[in-house]
Amino acid sequence: MPLYALICDDKPGGQEIRAANRAAHLDYLRDTGVVVLAGPFQDDAGGMTGSLLVLDVADRAAAEAWAAADPYARAGLFASVAIRPWKKVVG
Repeated sequence: MPLYALICDDKPGGQEIRAANRAAHLDYLRDTGVVVLAGPFQDDAGGMTGSLLVLDVADRAAAEAWAAADPYARAGLFASVAIRPWKKVVG
């Protein structure tokens, strides 16, 4: 199955949305079984400002559906979400 990178940028002031939905988001990552790696982008002070996720799914449509169902996305956290095919070379 192909890999897809999701590059998500939080809306300005999204820290409260992120905090309120973090547990559900982490459960979703674990329970769906398609996340290869995931973690937040941070600002210089260590605050979370977005997310990078790599999914192992059947196709782009599956990546889009997964992204739309993410509790962070459903709560309106993201200003933008880019979905790009990604090829693992090292690691």
